[in-house]
Amino acid sequence: MSHTDSNALAAMLGGGCLIFGLLIAAVGLAIAIFYILTMQKALNLAGERHQKMKPAMVWLMLIPLFNLVWHFFVVKNVSDSIKSWAAENGKNVEDAGYTIGLVACIANCCGLIPILNLLAGPVALVCLVIWWVKVAGFNKLMSGMA
Repeated sequence: MSHTDSNALAAMLGGGCLIFGLLIAAVGLAIAIFYILTMQKALNLAGERHQKMKPAMVWLMLIPLFNLVWHFFVVKNVSDSIKSWAAENGKNVEDAGYTIGLVACIANCCGLIPILNLLAGPVALVCLVIWWVKVAGFNKLMSGMA
């Protein structure tokens, strides 16, 4: 293989990796947007009287690194909003998913610590999915579909 051929091959591989990376980033952004929409919907369905934060504030989750801290506020305020709505409507939502959401936030932060991230990453992912499903279920309850 000539030097020119190896340069062309390296360029093709680099371009392929770039495209793959951009595709992964786009999928990640799409997932984040659907997650944020679920949180925003929960706050909207709870009603203005029960909202512990403005629904538009959840979009701050799109800010890299800041979202590690802001996620704690989102989990707390979404849970508290759901609990407030439930108390007024005679529904039992226990902690409204707060505990599992909090574990997801903590594990997500621990994901920044080398070696610990090997355990924290999967824990964060599983807990985040459970929290998201719980909130989606509460959204159905609040919209009268449950």
